Amino acid sequence: MNLKFYTFAKNIVKIVLSPAFRVKTIGKENFPKDGGVLICANHIENLDPPIVGITCPRDIHFMAKEEIFHLPVLKDILPRVNAFPVKRGMSDREALRTGLSLLKEGKVLGLFPEGTRSKSGELGEGLAGAGFFALRTEAKIVPCAIIGPYKLFRPLKVIYGNPIDFTEYRAKKISADEATKIIMDEIRALLSAGK
Repeated sequence: MNLKFYTFAKNIVKIVLSPAFRVKTIGKENFPKDGGVLICANHIENLDPPIVGITCPRDIHFMAKEEIFHLPVLKDILPRVNAFPVKRGMSDREALRTGLSLLKEGKVLGLFPEGTRSKSGELGEGLAGAGFFALRTEAKIVPCAIIGPYKLFRPLKVIYGNPIDFTEYRAKKISADEATKIIMDEIRALLSAGK
């Protein structure tokens, strides 16, 4: 049932948002066709999750802040579009377990490593969660850059970079913070190249 609703919702959102923001997707061919994938994107607006959702060639499971799961309408829709809650500002073990399970099952997990929207539009510091998932699974890590502004009929770019090979980093047993920094550097490079 969720799969059908996800596809339906994705198509509706695409019909509305694609022309409104003249969404241009670059690098979709870089996206792995199968296996666990961790998408890590910069976060500039509340519309980032649906924008990534409609441009990604595969269905995404998004980790989203717990507060929005208590809002009318959203509390019913979010679980049906593969979103699951995470408590901010603390280590949410249940959310971490859910994320690990999804990646190990060969699904796509979407994260905004900054944890919150950037008010300046500049890329902020990434939280250790992204590095945790990258190091604890065999998932492919795909950096993603969203380049605004979100203004009606002004072009909006979504760029998918080449998957980052984490084999060497996992073998070296680097820290989650170090792993997140590697991911953030890749997102930063995409942002620079795409502007």
